[in-house]
Amino acid sequence: MSTPPLAASGMAPGPFAGPQAQQAAREVNTASLCRIGQETVQDIVYRTMEIFQLLRNMQLPNGVTYHTGTYQDRLTKLQDHLRQLSILFRKLRLVYDKCNENCGGMDPIPAEQLIPYVEEDGSKNDDRAGPARFASEERREIAEVNKK
Repeated sequence: MSTPPLAASGMAPGPFAGPQAQQAAREVNTASLCRIGQETVQDIVYRTMEIFQLLRNMQLPNGVTYHTGTYQDRLTKLQDHLRQLSILFRKLRLVYDKCNENCGGMDPIPAEQLIPYVEEDGSKNDDRAGPARFASEERREIAEVNKK
C-alpha cells in the first residue's frame, strides 16, 4: 500500500495548512506575553540604571574645561540608551495591549475568594486542612480580642 504524494494535491503537508497555520502562528499564549513583558520591564530597569550611571559620571557644564571626545562619547551613549528605552516602552505597551485584548472577557476574581478559610460551622472538615484550621482558630481568637 502506498500513499499518494501530497504535492499533487496542491496542499502543504501538516495539520495546519494554509491560513490556519498563519492564524495559529499569530495567536500567542498570554503567559508567554507576560513573560515577554516581564523581561521588557527588566530591560527597562537595567537601561534606566545605566542612564543614571552615565549621568552621574558626566561632568556638569559649569565652565570647566572638559575633554570634548569623552563628552561626545558619553553623550552618544546616553542618546543611544534613551532611544533604546523609548523602544522598550513601546514594546511594553504593545504587550500590555495584547494581554488586555486576550484577557478582555475574563472576570477578575476577588482576592477574598482565593484565600481558603475554614468556616466556623465546620463545613470544611478535611484532614489536610490542619494548618488552615489552626489559622482559622487564630483568626477567630483575634476577632474575639478585637471585639472586647
